[in-house]
Amino acid sequence: MIDIYQSVTDTIIAELERGAAPWVKPWRTDSSADCNLISGKPYQGINRLLLGVSSMAHGFHSGTWASYKQWSERGYQVQAGQKGTHIVFFKPMASRVNDDGETESGYCVIRGYTVFNACQTDAPISDAESDAAPFDADAACEETIVRTGAMISHGKDAAFYMPSQDRIQLPDRSAFNSPASYYATAFHELSHWTGAKHRLDRDLSGRYGNPAYAFEELVAEISAAYLCADHRISGELRHAGYIESWLKACRDDKKAIFKAAALAQKATTFINECYSTEAIAA
Repeated sequence: MIDIYQSVTDTIIAELERGAAPWVKPWRTDSSADCNLISGKPYQGINRLLLGVSSMAHGFHSGTWASYKQWSERGYQVQAGQKGTHIVFFKPMASRVNDDGETESGYCVIRGYTVFNACQTDAPISDAESDAAPFDADAACEETIVRTGAMISHGKDAAFYMPSQDRIQLPDRSAFNSPASYYATAFHELSHWTGAKHRLDRDLSGRYGNPAYAFEELVAEISAAYLCADHRISGELRHAGYIESWLKACRDDKKAIFKAAALAQKATTFINECYSTEAIAA
């Protein structure tokens, strides 16, 4: 029986070992979020990560995915010789009897299944998907940042989130090579900001160089990449030095990347759904 956790982890490890973080640049920015053909709902968490990896590897420019059966039911055919992308599904179960004979309730069973991108089928791809839509990145990203209500200070040659003051520090906008670089950095620090106890309550106590710190950086990097994709700007890896730490985390715990991706998705959703008007930009 295939160990799905291990299979997914091995995919991520392979990308890290060749020097790439699969959730960051080059991130596909010429289509909307990856969605299922039938439900129209965007994929979340680890599936979003896996589909991003697959799109990067194969150059897919559509964000529409479906199983072989789903494409067939819509009257489309998967092209001969195409290989699908393996993703996962967590099915809630009412109860089960564990090895100790006790009944457990409220648990999930993980299942693997295969989907194909629209580019692998004879389905027509709309102009909106095949061509990058023009957008004002400054306006879209600024609106998201302001809505969070995060206290942000600009100046100095440093970017960080300070939990003791619940404040984000960023260099001046003019210090960045491009607006995309500025917003990618801002999204990274905002992702740390979501981890405060009165928000998503992640462990932010780790110090530089230790596993807890590296794991939180992994969460923030993935979340920032998700936010960059949502805003259709190019994400970029800010902490290349953590790749070895991330590799170690993945090798030591086959569920580590699942945990990081799930926490990153929560952070991303939190930021995207913020509607505060109390942001302070100093």
